[in-house]
Amino acid sequence: MTAKIIINDLHKSFGQKKVLQGVTVSVEKGESLVVIGGSGSGKSVLLKNIIGLMKPEKGSVQIDGEETVDFSAKEHDRIMHKFGYLFQGGALFDSLKIWENIAFGLIQGRGMNRKDAKEIALEKLNSVGLGKDVGELYPAELSGGMQKRVSLARAVAANPEIIFFDEPTTGLDPIMADVINDLIVKCSEELGATTITITHDMASVRKVADQVAMIYEGRIIWHGPIDAIDDSGNPYVDQFIHGRAEGPIEIKLQDH
Repeated sequence: MTAKIIINDLHKSFGQKKVLQGVTVSVEKGESLVVIGGSGSGKSVLLKNIIGLMKPEKGSVQIDGEETVDFSAKEHDRIMHKFGYLFQGGALFDSLKIWENIAFGLIQGRGMNRKDAKEIALEKLNSVGLGKDVGELYPAELSGGMQKRVSLARAVAANPEIIFFDEPTTGLDPIMADVINDLIVKCSEELGATTITITHDMASVRKVADQVAMIYEGRIIWHGPIDAIDDSGNPYVDQFIHGRAEGPIEIKLQDH
């Protein structure tokens, strides 16, 4: 059986800065992979290359056995229908009501009529624990935690096969972060979705991951089941998961 997502020898640079330097990793169908690594280690760039928002200089991205790196715009649109995406900052449209935000992809991307799309949006709102009345509000009227829940509702609105979560708990207090983690697990399981989450929040990692991969200097330096992370035998992983200043990962402090 072919894995749902297979990434092989992925390279991506911006000018002289090499961000991805040969990333190889795969995700089985229905599996939750969490990618960990410090700020600027290439986690978001990896997601954008998988989803086709960026094009790698070298390497392969296979989705359901199809090579997607050189897809035409039409082929890319077709494969995009498999994806849901929770953006780092939520990325809600300020001028649209909450239900319109959730239904945006259904209406704009799939040509669904507004009435049916609204029904689905309110259903998804309910699945993340928010009432119908919230659907008529605007993003500015919601707290950060509620906005994040709306973003999650939007990510799962079209029942995607694959969902990407980009730093889903950033900026949230520990209790709200735990609520979001629980909702991610619930929504993913209900859909049977394959998921990739990028985060440096270890509470998130432990709650949502089946598998964990650590990215460092543009490569995956450790990959294994969540149960093995505390005994990884990898000094980089140990330093990262325990948040230690001392260790092989050097923190470059800027001179001001």
